[in-house]
Amino acid sequence: MTDERGGSGAVDDVLVALADPTRRLLLDLLAARGEATATTLAEGLPVSRQAVVKHLAVLDAAGLVSGGRVGREVRYTVRPAALNATARWMASLAADWDRRLANIKHTAEAAERDSRR
Repeated sequence: MTDERGGSGAVDDVLVALADPTRRLLLDLLAARGEATATTLAEGLPVSRQAVVKHLAVLDAAGLVSGGRVGREVRYTVRPAALNATARWMASLAADWDRRLANIKHTAEAAERDSRR
């Protein structure tokens, strides 16, 4: 598993960030709203604003969101590139498994035909 940083770091960071349901929810909320502050995001959640800020920091470190200062506020937006790279890696992994399973099926079918002779 490699990425643009020359290793598995970016994909690993995204998978770790997405492992937490609160972070997935925050990502969904940001995707729906386009832009939001930690305070706005925390309003409908059962976690504190400080917890939201910590979750957003993990998402930011993984490259999934970015925060930009507007006056006294930090407004967060979704950055889809890291998610897209992870989706491409997952699709490649799925294709590899599909090929492996097709090879197993072909081998099993050939063995079955040979045993009938």
